[in-house]
Amino acid sequence: MLSQSDDDCLITEEEMKQLIETISTQDITSAANTINEYLKQQDRVELNIGVTGESGSGKSKFVNAFRGLGDEEEGSAETGVVETTMKPEVYCHPKYKNVKVWDLPGIGTPNFKAENYLKQVEFDRYDFFIIIASERFRECHTQLASEIMRMGKKFYFVRSKIDVTIDGEKNKTSFDKEKILDTTWKDCENGLRKIGLEDPVVFLISSSELGSFDFNLLQERIAKELPQHKRHVLILSLPNITLEINERKKKALKKNIGRIAFVSACVAAVPVPGLSIAVDLAIIVNEIRTYCNAFGLDKKSLLNLCKRSGKSIETLDSLMTSIWHKGLCTSSVLSMLSVASVLITEDVVERVFTFIPILGSVVAGGLSYLTVSIMLKKALNDIAEDARKVLMAALETDLEKCK
Repeated sequence: MLSQSDDDCLITEEEMKQLIETISTQDITSAANTINEYLKQQDRVELNIGVTGESGSGKSKFVNAFRGLGDEEEGSAETGVVETTMKPEVYCHPKYKNVKVWDLPGIGTPNFKAENYLKQVEFDRYDFFIIIASERFRECHTQLASEIMRMGKKFYFVRSKIDVTIDGEKNKTSFDKEKILDTTWKDCENGLRKIGLEDPVVFLISSSELGSFDFNLLQERIAKELPQHKRHVLILSLPNITLEINERKKKALKKNIGRIAFVSACVAAVPVPGLSIAVDLAIIVNEIRTYCNAFGLDKKSLLNLCKRSGKSIETLDSLMTSIWHKGLCTSSVLSMLSVASVLITEDVVERVFTFIPILGSVVAGGLSYLTVSIMLKKALNDIAEDARKVLMAALETDLEKCK
């Protein structure tokens, strides 16, 4: 099985050599399958997130919101005013089955012991933990955090139901939303210091309004502290609820274009008639589908957005002006590949060889690299812009509801 670099999304020189050597001995079908399997490796990276906290803190609601689901949608975690989680329950992301959010049993009982709890929930399976409290953080939270830290993993404190806190103060003549947020944040951090945790960071979150408050800060912090290959998976799986998230998705997908174009170049350097164009077609169609899914422009995601925002599907369709999300046939992709290749000069192809020396002077490899790069960057920019317009329309509806 071909390996993938842990540090970035680009194919390494060793991988390129192995890839070319493997497909050079195969027929078109076998070689195309080899390429397909290589590109799927990144999609198989597993991310396990443990969500814990006291009974009634909103763990299950957060598990649903983090995966972009409402509490009553298919596949959602059961929510309630009493503890509904008696053992670790795994909930896969609806689009990215390799992203697993675990709803863990509640903490805070009189007999709670952090070390026993972590053994019970199988500590080693999780990449990081999110520790949730709906009011004050207590000693059980810091005991768990200290044990997690001692065992070498990351955790993040989340103060949930911040929307409920704000709503409870709205009738007061002295109501000041920003002051309430600041006071709550300081109270959480000071409380954690008092019970033994140095320099804590707390994120104020409402699972009912995930795009508001500190969710952007939380996911940015988590992504920063994950290895690159897991960071990519996390970013793509985030719900499309803010412009900041959409922009991070665009950057992650854009970075991955270099890796995909390298694969295309490797294939073009192999003298198997018909292989290069067949693989390029498959790569481009697959990536366009990936972009639409990541930005929530697939049919199911758009219909769910219609339900939440009250917008009609016709309204959302009218906002999307690019051709990419409407589906592409082989002939149209071939036509666009031809147009893109005509725009590439011989000098530009030669410059490709300065950073892909393994291709030697195989012009087809450099041309394929550039053609696929141009097409995918164009598609990504167009789809991201459509996603921005759709999200803005949904956010405008949310603002109207708040008035």
